[in-house]
Amino acid sequence: MPIFEYVCQDCDHPFETLVQGSQQPECPACGSAKLAKQFSAFAVKAGGGSLASDFPPACATCGDPRGPGACQL
Repeated sequence: MPIFEYVCQDCDHPFETLVQGSQQPECPACGSAKLAKQFSAFAVKAGGGSLASDFPPACATCGDPRGPGACQL
């Protein structure tokens, strides 16, 4: 089930919802079906590469008690 982001065109309420098959979502604030689908910042990625390459490798040398890579060095 994909998660979609919408903004209601009647009350400007932004929200996310799970959409199944031919289900038509409605605004949870006002019940309107006049919705504008938004681009999800989570799903939009410019360029190439993998998600794992977007984060620096864990150094494991600082001794941060939260574990390797927790310090973001």
